Amino acid sequence: MITPVSRTRFVAWLLAGVFLAIAPLVAAAPPPQQSPGRVYVILWFDTEDYILPQSDDAAKRLAAFLTQQGIQATFKMVGEKARVLERRGRRDVIGALAQHEIGYHTDTHSQHPTPAEYESTLDWQTGVDEFNRRERAGFDDVRRIFGQVPTCYGQPGSSWAPQAYAALKKWGVKVYLDEGEQVGLNGKPFWYGGLLNIFNTSEGRKLQPDEQWSNLADAKARFQESYLRLTSQREGGIVSLYFHPCQFVHREFWDGVNFAHGANPPPEEWKLPAIKTPEESEKALKYFEDLITYMKSFPRVEFMTASQAWKLFKDPAQKRVFSAEDLAAVARQVDAEVSFQVHDDYTLAASEVFLLLNKYVASVVRKAGAPSLLLDGTPYGPAAPFEATVAAGFPIGPGQVSPPQENAGLNADATLEVPWSQFSRTVLDVADFLQKNNQIPNAVWLGSRPVSPESYLVARAQVTTRLLVKAEPPESVTLAPARVAAEKYVAEDSPALWGWVIFRPDFRAPKLMGLAKLQAWTLKPARPQASR
Repeated sequence: MITPVSRTRFVAWLLAGVFLAIAPLVAAAPPPQQSPGRVYVILWFDTEDYILPQSDDAAKRLAAFLTQQGIQATFKMVGEKARVLERRGRRDVIGALAQHEIGYHTDTHSQHPTPAEYESTLDWQTGVDEFNRRERAGFDDVRRIFGQVPTCYGQPGSSWAPQAYAALKKWGVKVYLDEGEQVGLNGKPFWYGGLLNIFNTSEGRKLQPDEQWSNLADAKARFQESYLRLTSQREGGIVSLYFHPCQFVHREFWDGVNFAHGANPPPEEWKLPAIKTPEESEKALKYFEDLITYMKSFPRVEFMTASQAWKLFKDPAQKRVFSAEDLAAVARQVDAEVSFQVHDDYTLAASEVFLLLNKYVASVVRKAGAPSLLLDGTPYGPAAPFEATVAAGFPIGPGQVSPPQENAGLNADATLEVPWSQFSRTVLDVADFLQKNNQIPNAVWLGSRPVSPESYLVARAQVTTRLLVKAEPPESVTLAPARVAAEKYVAEDSPALWGWVIFRPDFRAPKLMGLAKLQAWTLKPARPQASR
């Protein structure tokens, strides 16, 4: 029974290492006459401990309970954990987990180097190849052992890396499901790197349980308040809730005992973590079961897996054929602060805008007639930053003109004017680059002069508008400085970003986060299908 007192509080963080991320899907509440929204609960488990045998049984009980409740969860498996279950002959555990959706959680999780570590010194393509080299074997083992292709991925701890996205996309993974602070979009689901991201979605404060696991009533009351708030909004809200099966049986994390602060002992020196008493484990498991049963009792709560979330947030811009009217609207939104676009029926990442407008102008240059502008894919951001140089003969300050320089391009204050004959040839060159690389170029060459891709995008949007209105190209095209404003949604490198106990205390990754900012070209909001 729901008491009046319980209507004043809600659940945010449930127990040590259990995260409850609540992200409203719209900024303002709809008019009262609209139907209430739904609360979508994505329940997932980082199934990783391959040292403590008792964690096997904890995972089995969690999976069996959820199956009995008719709830589908997502178990993100570490490759070595899957292999250990196979070696131990735990077909019962594998069978219980296989009743749910399986995700991927790296090959060995906390053994060094972890993804952020080995990616931190690498460029874009080398990093994509290295992620594939180190992690694909575990992905394949999880698929073989559980009989299903993992639908999602999440990094171990805070060991996040942007190069992982391109590798995962090739593997058929559609969802990045985890928590972290490297990239986010106002606490809501978003597209980044071509994947749906349920990531950095927490809006609530973290609540730690008491040591006796005795705050279940408080947790229920807090969820009640959350439910009332989210269902009052037309689009409802999403709750990203995760647990570690090992936490129900241990007193300390298996990897913290062995791999903390950069330690990397061989297997024969691995230590077992301290474990709970049977009574303590039972209390923790009962806490989980009672909380899930309570959440399930609410009429507008819907539990979903990673793949079901992808269907809910499926991108309507992909496979859409863009009309001349659509292109005009897209071109109008482009300005010197390059970012994603939000339209009535779809959203576009900056790289998708870049691709669409280049397709259109290239079709005009080729005199191909009215093109069928189908959006099929999201180009990745540049592999490296544009190295701005001073444009020969262009202003660099009051009363100053730069001296001639070889390969001079645009600096922060310069503009560049080129004839249509040169701009049109560049459009075809960029079209060829996009087709062969599926990536925004680092620099766009106008003959001997490079400009940044964002400056080129702004100029091409203006050309698009002219072509659509006047049906003829300009005599010349002016390119002015621009920047990728969407970078603000990507974190700066800092000690706090890499606070996972497994890292060395001095670990930093400025090059990695620089690449992450370049991939802001791929960032855009994800909106639920029900809202359209």
